[in-house]
Amino acid sequence: MSNINEQIEQELSNAREVCSVEGSTSGDCAAAWDAVEELQAEAAHQREKKPTQTSLEKYCDDNPDAVECRVYDD
Repeated sequence: MSNINEQIEQELSNAREVCSVEGSTSGDCAAAWDAVEELQAEAAHQREKKPTQTSLEKYCDDNPDAVECRVYDD
């Protein structure tokens, strides 16, 4: 996740620089900020993908043969 955060920081810096040189109404400025928004959306999407495990799920991952972790078919 730190990789995407680094990319976001780089794109933020780039967008600020482009907008200061080209002007805030230029197409290049808008494109630079679009790149920032896309990366931020991807970062949010990646955070959603990682469901948190309960303590029982973590325990069962580490101890699949434990009684508490057995799964019975009907």
